[in-house]
Amino acid sequence: MNYKNINWFNIFISFSLVIFLIIFSFIGLSIRAISTWANYQNICISEESINTSTAWAVRKCNGRSKVYKVNP
Repeated sequence: MNYKNINWFNIFISFSLVIFLIIFSFIGLSIRAISTWANYQNICISEESINTSTAWAVRKCNGRSKVYKVNP
C-alpha cells in the first residue's frame, strides 16, 4: 500500500464529522424533554389566558398563581 496517496486531511475531516454527528445526536435526544415541557407551557398559557391576562396565565401555568398578584 502506498501511503503517499492517502489524503490525511480528508480522513481527519470525515472522522470529525462522524464525532460531531454523534455528539449532536445525544444533544438532540436530551433536548426532547425540554421540548415537551415547552409545548405543554404553550398549551396551558393559551388556554388560561382566554379569560385572564397573559401574565396571570404564565404564573398559573408555572404553579405560582397563589404567590403573586398581577395588576393589569
